[in-house]
Amino acid sequence: MAELTMPMNGKVLAVNVEVGQGVEEDQEVIIIEAMKMELPVVATEAGTVKAINAKVGESYQTGDVLVIVE
Repeated sequence: MAELTMPMNGKVLAVNVEVGQGVEEDQEVIIIEAMKMELPVVATEAGTVKAINAKVGESYQTGDVLVIVE
């Protein structure tokens, strides 16, 4: 199981997956905005998306779990 976390304080701009969707390692899962830059959050392993805790437009802190992949 992999928990994809917020790498730095910022806002979610896009969620590119759905619960139940298969993902590959290094696939772009979420796009965040931090320090006026758009940054991708990528899957650290292949698997299936089990939960999405992030919502577009919401702000999150470093370490917050955005997506769970099993």
